Amino acid sequence: MTRGWLAWLMMALLFAGSVVAEEGKPERPNFLVVLIDDAAYMDLGTYGGEARTPTIDEIAEHGTLFTNYHTSPLCAPSRAMLLTGLDNHRTGLATIPEVLPPEHVGKPGYAMRLEPGVTTIATRLKGAGYRTLMTGKWHLGHDKGDLPVDHGFDRSFILDASGADNWEQKSYMPYYKTADWFEGSERATLPDDFYSSEFLVDKMIDYLDEAGADKDKPFFAYLAFQAVHIPVQAPKEYTDRYAGVYEAGWESLREARFNRARELGLAPEGATLKPMPERLRKWEDLSEEDRALYARSMAVNAGMIEAMDHHLGRLIDHLRATGQLENTVVIVTSDNGPEPSNPVAQTGFTTWMYFNDYDRRLDNLGEEGSYAFIGPEWATAAAAPFSLFKFYASEGGMRVPFVMAGPGVAPGARTGALGFVTDIAPTLLDYAGAGEQAGDMTGRSLRPVVTDGGHAYGPDDAVGMEVSGNAALYKGNWKLVRNMPPWGDGQWHLFDMATDPGETTDLSDSHPDVVAAMHADYAAYAEANGVQELPPGYNIHKQIAKNAMLKQLKYYGWFFALVLAGALGLLGLLVWGIVRLIRRH
Repeated sequence: MTRGWLAWLMMALLFAGSVVAEEGKPERPNFLVVLIDDAAYMDLGTYGGEARTPTIDEIAEHGTLFTNYHTSPLCAPSRAMLLTGLDNHRTGLATIPEVLPPEHVGKPGYAMRLEPGVTTIATRLKGAGYRTLMTGKWHLGHDKGDLPVDHGFDRSFILDASGADNWEQKSYMPYYKTADWFEGSERATLPDDFYSSEFLVDKMIDYLDEAGADKDKPFFAYLAFQAVHIPVQAPKEYTDRYAGVYEAGWESLREARFNRARELGLAPEGATLKPMPERLRKWEDLSEEDRALYARSMAVNAGMIEAMDHHLGRLIDHLRATGQLENTVVIVTSDNGPEPSNPVAQTGFTTWMYFNDYDRRLDNLGEEGSYAFIGPEWATAAAAPFSLFKFYASEGGMRVPFVMAGPGVAPGARTGALGFVTDIAPTLLDYAGAGEQAGDMTGRSLRPVVTDGGHAYGPDDAVGMEVSGNAALYKGNWKLVRNMPPWGDGQWHLFDMATDPGETTDLSDSHPDVVAAMHADYAAYAEANGVQELPPGYNIHKQIAKNAMLKQLKYYGWFFALVLAGALGLLGLLVWGIVRLIRRH
């Protein structure tokens, strides 16, 4: 692949950010946006992770790597923000339906679908003459008018759920009865030889190769992998490559990643690492059997990342072979930090697994029929050098990998400039020569950052983020943050991101003026974007369980009613028999 990437690099340098068409006008670039699901900041090789990711590593080597890019702490809000350039509350996806409390149902910004009037980057680019293609996870609604085809995509093959099995067409949690896949506006059936990363790349290549009048138009391709969302699954040959890598346990991994982060300049030399929460299990306290199972789970996680990178490499190779790579801007990032959920700890989940043909055997972990996850301990370790994980507004939940390469992007660069998921859409419009369309967007173009090392945000720019009560406000090097229970305390804290990205030392008491100013900034953000306060006692993990139970009653209420009626009938017969027996005697 090196020769192809060098050609791409030379093209970018020779033409200083654009490829000149025969007519003498700048040719608009293609766009490939790759979204990984639940990848931690250091999961990728170029960020110091254990997984082998040669494709993404080369994109980073010949492009710009961000060390201070942030997304939202949950998947659907991040995806809505990426596709619109708007704050999640302005899109209709303030949070995800799985955690929505009944008090927020029907509120503006909480429709759990893209609301009327919200325009995606696909619609905008299509209007500018682009072909628009998508494969992968959508999670923004599948009712009438909610699919990608209704929001600017010419061709799409998508999953509308928070996740699904990677080997079969089936649900991964009780909240869903089925795995809802759609091609265009029609429900779709997956092939028998399905593996998510492979299939999504194959389908994208098919769309890119389709003949027709639009074949010569520039394209916007949005590839949203299922990797590495629960259930964590990978072909055995990939998982086996990480045998033994994680046997020292999560405390060891967290320390190792923290040290690598400082060595690689991803964390300041004087940074400190927040201890793992006391409520988490210690590796040494696990049984030998459990240690083997959890070490293998993390190996599956790394294997799934490598498998994804391999199939992404096939797409990059295809673009190069068809002469399209040198004029393609590529972005690779994640929707949020690592997933901490431990589904088997939920009451009734193992029973649900049994009826849905899932098991957790060590010899089959990651393969078809298996159910693997990394859980809160590994998620905490993976999030190093930061604290906490997905769902939370800590850096572990929000600061994720982001690399960008292609024409007009400085090669071999690294930037610590602040960036956000809302910046992707205006950046693409800027490169497409349609930057004026970004005027109504929350985000800003990152083009100044990736062309000459500039900044999109100044020290006085306040940027807010909120999902289900977990909230943050960034302003220069300052971060004001609130994380809700069960992993947070629900209180606001102030941190200096320049020296303390691990959020270890709260500076609220020593900088009351900064706290007051940032509270005012956050209040203005919340008011402008319609942020709803959480109901008293809200717990995001309990809400997931409650909503899943309500869904089960909706799906199988008739069955439960029959069982209850049968039980009451038997009880009635028993009482009748006892009464008759008493009367006889």
